[in-house]
Amino acid sequence: MEDNKKDEVLEEVVEEKKEEPKKKSKKVKLDITQEPEFIALQEENAKLMDQLLRKQAEFENYKKRVVEERQRDRKYALQDFLMESIETLDILDKAVNFKTDDQVLKNFLSGFIMVNNRLKNILENYGVVQIDCLNKPFDPTFHSALETVEAEGVETNIVVEVVMTGYMYKDRVLRPAMVKVSK
Repeated sequence: MEDNKKDEVLEEVVEEKKEEPKKKSKKVKLDITQEPEFIALQEENAKLMDQLLRKQAEFENYKKRVVEERQRDRKYALQDFLMESIETLDILDKAVNFKTDDQVLKNFLSGFIMVNNRLKNILENYGVVQIDCLNKPFDPTFHSALETVEAEGVETNIVVEVVMTGYMYKDRVLRPAMVKVSK
């Protein structure tokens, strides 16, 4: 019995639902793209996106620059040491080029000649080479003119005498050659 009552109540509820007029739900579409707030937010978003892209590009450029600086620092790390070494080489060159007739002094100088040659070989192994400039056109990149001299049979602006040898380290001038140039 109770089951019958339940069924009757259910049928009544179903009938009532059928009788209720169906309400259509209205979906309201709002076009917010024309709202001032929306436009302001879009402009701010575009501005922030532009700033983000610029910062990313700046950071990438910074990373590249740091890598290049590190490579350059490693490549030329020995430059200061080599500069001091060529000054020592100049002193040794003067000593071994000393002219003497004394046999004891000549034997003594032969040891200095060996040290001098060994030092030159070591510097060459590390990329230090002499700047060859005698009888070549003057180039201010590699030469430093101490004076200009009159020289017969020589064109103008030609190196006629090397006062102090210049050196290159890899692709840099370690020390320019001190020269005399023809007028």
